[in-house]
Amino acid sequence: MHEVGKTRLDGEFSDWVVAAAHDLDTGVESPSTVLPRLASAGLAGAGVPVALGGSGGDVVDGVAGISVVAEESLAAAFVLWSQRTYIEFLLQSPNKQLGEKLLPDLLAGRLAGATGLSNAMKFLAGLEPLQISAGAEGDSLVLSGKMPWVTNLRPESFHVAAAVDHADGGTFIASLAHDDDGLQRSNDLSLLGMRSTNTAAIKLSEVRISAERVLHPDAGEWLPQVRPAFTGLQCGMSIGLARRAIAETAKSVGAGRNVLSPQLSAVTQRLTQAESRLSAGLRSREFEVDAVSLFTLRIELAEIVSEAISLELQASGGRAYLSGPGRDFARRWREAAFIPLITPSLVQLKAALLERRQDAA
Repeated sequence: MHEVGKTRLDGEFSDWVVAAAHDLDTGVESPSTVLPRLASAGLAGAGVPVALGGSGGDVVDGVAGISVVAEESLAAAFVLWSQRTYIEFLLQSPNKQLGEKLLPDLLAGRLAGATGLSNAMKFLAGLEPLQISAGAEGDSLVLSGKMPWVTNLRPESFHVAAAVDHADGGTFIASLAHDDDGLQRSNDLSLLGMRSTNTAAIKLSEVRISAERVLHPDAGEWLPQVRPAFTGLQCGMSIGLARRAIAETAKSVGAGRNVLSPQLSAVTQRLTQAESRLSAGLRSREFEVDAVSLFTLRIELAEIVSEAISLELQASGGRAYLSGPGRDFARRWREAAFIPLITPSLVQLKAALLERRQDAA
C-alpha cells in the first residue's frame, strides 16, 4: 500500500490499476470505470479540506496522489489530474454556492470535472487568443466557440471550466454542463495511447448560462492565482512516470549494466530536487508571482521523464522490444511521448520563456 498525503490506497485499487494499465492505454477498459475507481480510493479528495468532504492536506497532497497513480498508469493519472484540477478551481472560486452544489458528486466520482483552461493558460502566457466568446441577453450569458481537446468528459455527467472572451472587452471563467443546450461533445479522440480517458472536443453554439455558473468574473485576475495548482498537478504525472522508469532501471542495473549507475544516480537526484522545489513553491505561493520558475520546473520534469525512460530502455535491452516482456515498457514509452504535449506544451512554454527574456532585455 502507498501513503498519499492523508489518503491510503487500498489493495483493491492498486490491484485494479496494475491489471488495467494496458487496457486503459489501448481503450479496451471502459472509460466509465476510471473515475469511480479513483474516487472510491479517496484520490479525488486528496488535499481537499475535510470540512468539504476531502481527506485534508493541501494541493501538494493532490500532486502526490496523481504521482502515485502515474507510476502505474498515466491514463488513470490524467483523468485524476482533470478531476482534481476542476475541484481545485471550485476551492479557489469566489462562487461558493457552485462548489457546495457540485463538490459532493465530484468527490464521489458521480460527476466528472474537466478543465478546458489549457487555452486560457496559453492566452495568459500570450500564446493564443481565447476560443470562446460571449454576449449578454437579459440575465443570461450566451456562449459560442470550441474546446478542441478536453479530458474527462464522461458522457454520463460532466462540468467543464472554460475561459470566455466577453463582448464588453472583459474575460471570465465559466462552468459548463454536459446537458446544456447548444453544447456538443464529439466522439472520443483517436489517440495513440491513453484511450480510456474520455478525451474529446466540445463545440458551443449559443449556450445560455446564468451568472451562477461563473467561477470568476475576471480571468486575468484569477488565472495567475490558479495556474500554480493547474501546472503543479500536471507535474504529478511526470513525477510518477519518471519514478517508475527509474525503479525499473534500478532492477536491471547490476546485470552487466553497471555502466548506467552514474546516470541513474544523477536522474534520481534531479527528480528528488525537482519534487522538493515544486512542493516548496506551491506551499509558499511563490509561483503566483514567479511563473518563470514554474514553467522551468515543468520543462525540467519532462526532460527527467525522457531521460528516465531512455535509461529504462537501455537497462532492459532487447527484451523491451519484445511484445510480451516489453508490453509495460512500450506503454510507458507512449506515456512519456505524451508528457511534452500536455498543454501548455514544452514548445509553447519555451516560447513563452524566450519572449519574457527578450522583453526583459
